[in-house]
Amino acid sequence: MEENRNEKFEIEGRNAVMEAFRSGKTVDKLYLQDGCHDGSINSIVREAKKQETIINYVSKEKLNQMSSTGKHQGVIAHVAAYEYSAIDEIFAKAEEKGQPPFIFILDEIEDPHNFGAIVRTANLCGAHGVIIPKRRAVGITATVVKASAGAIAYTPVVKVTNLAKTIDELKKRGMWFACADMDGELMYRCNLTGPMGLVIGNEGTGVSRLVKEKCDYVVSIPMSGDIDSLNASVAAGVLGYEVVRQRMGVK
Repeated sequence: MEENRNEKFEIEGRNAVMEAFRSGKTVDKLYLQDGCHDGSINSIVREAKKQETIINYVSKEKLNQMSSTGKHQGVIAHVAAYEYSAIDEIFAKAEEKGQPPFIFILDEIEDPHNFGAIVRTANLCGAHGVIIPKRRAVGITATVVKASAGAIAYTPVVKVTNLAKTIDELKKRGMWFACADMDGELMYRCNLTGPMGLVIGNEGTGVSRLVKEKCDYVVSIPMSGDIDSLNASVAAGVLGYEVVRQRMGVK
């Protein structure tokens, strides 16, 4: 059910562009704000020259027109295509690290800032990849890349046509799944060790019924404030680090 696709995109912001170079992405063109010659820009220029990337110095106004995030920080890169990964690459990454697979599954996340932030969290908490659906969800865009702070360059993202069927397939490979829901079992009482997939639902409607039915656990995050839910990317971070805590055996 996987779908390998290439998507051309722009990367904006100094950290994101530098990480693209460091991770070996092919950067076709680099647009720099004329007159910027500070340390981080000079480092980007050095990496660009190593790759023989075409460098264009343009005005701030021109960069503003080109920017889709509004936060280019004086640098925009045109990257060759983003190639979505295959599920086997996630398992290979886990095997290479000698760890049980740990995957985030995003059920119709629509906000690119949330998507990028979740990829960043996934990378930092040691997840081996992220799975997203083909339809009714944001794909990889310049805003996603920017929000991930460069983590997108190191974290496999797999796009599939059907999340429920993908979960079934992954269960046959030994995976267990927990989805986030306010009515679930308190996360501290659930065993989130071993090969684990965390399912994070849509910002407004949460995890879809069919996907929830496929999960082994429905888990909740304790909340005692005056509103009833967390931002999707924050919930992903809280649950992700509960997996980390349990894997480390910390009481």
